[in-house]
Amino acid sequence: MTSAEPLRITSAANSLLKDLKRLSQDSTAYRKQGRVWLEGEHLCSAAAARDVRPAQAVYSESAWLSTGHRWAGRALQNVVISDPLFATLSALESPAAMAFVLDLPSPPALQTDAPTAILDRVQDAGNVGAILRSASAFGFKQVIALKGTAALWSPKVLRAGMGAHFAVRLLEGIEPSALEALALPIIVTSSHQGEWLHQTPLPWPCAWAFGHEGQGVGENVTARARLAVRIAQPGGEESLNVASAAAICLHASAAAQQTRGGLL
Repeated sequence: MTSAEPLRITSAANSLLKDLKRLSQDSTAYRKQGRVWLEGEHLCSAAAARDVRPAQAVYSESAWLSTGHRWAGRALQNVVISDPLFATLSALESPAAMAFVLDLPSPPALQTDAPTAILDRVQDAGNVGAILRSASAFGFKQVIALKGTAALWSPKVLRAGMGAHFAVRLLEGIEPSALEALALPIIVTSSHQGEWLHQTPLPWPCAWAFGHEGQGVGENVTARARLAVRIAQPGGEESLNVASAAAICLHASAAAQQTRGGLL
């Protein structure tokens, strides 16, 4: 049951404040604490739209006075922090005035037949979040992050995902050998070899694999792929950013499905 009176923090020595600072600024603290930091009204709204109930809603004093009533019944506990202390929580140049703290979701089981995006050591948090967003937009219900990929529930990936975390199944820290369980074809991308994407009939459902920003998809994933494609680049650039390439490929699958009259 939600506490009617918020917990107020006015001291920098407060232990909860220290925990929240680690959670908001350390990309892997969520694994140690078993909690996730969502900063800003947009992300909080995205979670609420998926009926996610936070363990805590955290506000600056001024935000609590102005908008806290909108969220007061959403969280199990409301925490109000003085404005100067709240500003120390965020790693953003322009900190938001509220945040949710969620319990880290339990790892789901791999769904063998779900349209999937595979991330093979994609290391930039912005790229990872953008790919999650594209996967959600284009009907890919599962994302498998192989070992070496940026932490999926880190604050930076959450911000880049813009709420996509709550629309797809997320598996992280997965060994490539686990891909053997997928009952659908894996497609890999390359800058220099493979069939042209715009000329290739794409299977559905499928699993698209996207690789490391510099090295691409690794051999242990490529060896399991049924199809390799490349994206036409008439402008002559050597390669595309992995998040851009992912958006093009995932959209191509969605468009092919609509052309065939399928439903995503």
